[in-house]
Amino acid sequence: MFTTVWTASPQLPSEGFTPNWSREGFWRQSLRQVVRLSAGGDRVRVRLSHAYGTSPVRIAGASAGSAGTSTRLTFEGAPDTEIPARGEVVSDAVPLAVAAGESMTLTLYFDTATGPATFHAQAFTTSMRGGGNLLDDVDGEGFDAASESWYFLSAVEADAGRTDGVALFGDSLTDGFGSTPGADRRWSDTLARLTGRPVLNAGIGGNLLLNDSSWYGEKGVHRLRRDVLDRPGTDTLVVLLGLNDIGFSETDEQPTYKPAPVVEADEMVAGYRELIRQARQGGLRVLGCTLLPFAGSDHWGEHAAKVSHEVNEWIRCSGEYDAVVDLQRLMADPRDPDRLHPAYDFGDHLHPNDEGYEVMAEATALRLQGRW
Repeated sequence: MFTTVWTASPQLPSEGFTPNWSREGFWRQSLRQVVRLSAGGDRVRVRLSHAYGTSPVRIAGASAGSAGTSTRLTFEGAPDTEIPARGEVVSDAVPLAVAAGESMTLTLYFDTATGPATFHAQAFTTSMRGGGNLLDDVDGEGFDAASESWYFLSAVEADAGRTDGVALFGDSLTDGFGSTPGADRRWSDTLARLTGRPVLNAGIGGNLLLNDSSWYGEKGVHRLRRDVLDRPGTDTLVVLLGLNDIGFSETDEQPTYKPAPVVEADEMVAGYRELIRQARQGGLRVLGCTLLPFAGSDHWGEHAAKVSHEVNEWIRCSGEYDAVVDLQRLMADPRDPDRLHPAYDFGDHLHPNDEGYEVMAEATALRLQGRW
């Protein structure tokens, strides 16, 4: 039985936060991507998504590897495949022994132009590009360009036989903004290490619960099925989403909202209830997290303060989640509960640093191990 051991939520090709290759795509090039797996197995398969493509993308070849190895992938027995527009393909399972916490590489070769590429904007790890067919270039010497995004790759599954996966669903705080790039110190990485369970990161930087965005992905209530419920091996959903819905209207500049929608607490609660409904219909237990303190950030203002207080009180007291982790109180400055603790602050008063993400993971692990 296959278990999802890594994910990245697909996004529309866009300029994004940092330079990337999503709009230009690839042609006569190889793309190598590195992912850290949260559980192991003896066989793996990969999912390639072209959720936002308007025409098919040809994959001329693919290989996967770990610890200096390289294994060619096949698709229904063939060495090449085509990802349909707005669709996905799943490779055949191949023998590749991987362990929890180990990195795996995926290399794709494109012999024809892909056009704009469905991608995940913020990987916080390096992907590489090089000319020609580099599927067997184990050392990576032929790759001469770098990007901090993932392209087409949406999931890795292993024959772990696990059904206790945990999906973290959220925005940049789940995606890992503020953690050290290349160090695998996101909230999800630490939670996998502490619990020994497969942990899926379904965060998108800038994502909103209630509204779509050309940069920040589809709204949470619409993408939950694709990014979590359809992934095999998951039994728990952890929700930390809503700061952008509440705070974007307070910021001076946002590239996709002019002006940003102003939302009220009852709208947020309706969105959370929809996530809970979908998750339970899919057989998942749901853990809710209160929103982190964010006073002093560009998201803070009188209205945002009011709504965040109301939302957090509902998360704590409504009883509608199966369990709650009170991250707001855990991460707050003791001298000002509306501010992020200075020891956990990345520097923008909104995102945690490595130490902050570890504290979040420790509290969540304890809640998960408490059997609700």
